[in-house]
Amino acid sequence: MGGEVCRAVDAADDLQLVAGVDPSSEGEMLADVAELTSSTTSGIAVVGSVDELSADDIDVVIDFTHLDVSRVVLHWCAANGVHAVVGTTGFSDEDHAGFVAGFTSSNALIAPNFAIGAVMMMRMAELAAPFFETAEVVEYHHNAKRDAPSGTAMMTATRIEAAKAASGSEWDSDPTEQEVVPGARGGKVGGVGVHGVRMHGMVAHQEVIFGTTGETLTIRHDSIHRNSFMPGVLLATRHVSDRPGVTLGLDPLLFATE
Repeated sequence: MGGEVCRAVDAADDLQLVAGVDPSSEGEMLADVAELTSSTTSGIAVVGSVDELSADDIDVVIDFTHLDVSRVVLHWCAANGVHAVVGTTGFSDEDHAGFVAGFTSSNALIAPNFAIGAVMMMRMAELAAPFFETAEVVEYHHNAKRDAPSGTAMMTATRIEAAKAASGSEWDSDPTEQEVVPGARGGKVGGVGVHGVRMHGMVAHQEVIFGTTGETLTIRHDSIHRNSFMPGVLLATRHVSDRPGVTLGLDPLLFATE
């Protein structure tokens, strides 16, 4: 994902790629590591830690790593007045509280999914939730993904559950009395079932299935290539400076009412 981000930023006319951080590629030329053709990156060497960056040269750090690294990156950004765009998921409530307290001189945007279609899927699922009695979220990812369910699935289920509660209606109870194979019914976020599939050939896919009397509604989104996330990443990079403090998700950038 880091290479994809570098290529997207480098290709954008209004953005400039000025640094790269990757311990496994430390000392290598950024243009070679990210397979870039732009001459402006030819002399940039990849560093092994965010601490080696110069805050004076950077407006926004884009982070797609994992929790332990992202916590360090976000702390560095907050301490140095640099904006952050983060695609890492799994942060705790305590993490978020720390980010809110830390980002006072710069801003952060943290999103579980930067694909525009995925954001629309979650919004449409929220709208549908009050009108159905049952709901299941099924996410499919490549076999190298470490966490399950995905951050997008958890965010989707949480938002569906909140929309259902706000409507004053309730989910039907799950009639399952015996799981022949433990975990066959997946996990639960309130009354919403959540299932994770890990499989060769997948990239990132999710469907939300609603059911009520005599009908079902399925809302599905498919990312068939990692470049599907780049329009959202670039959108966040361009506008994170306009969103004071910490912003969760792309919704506030896409929907003017928020």
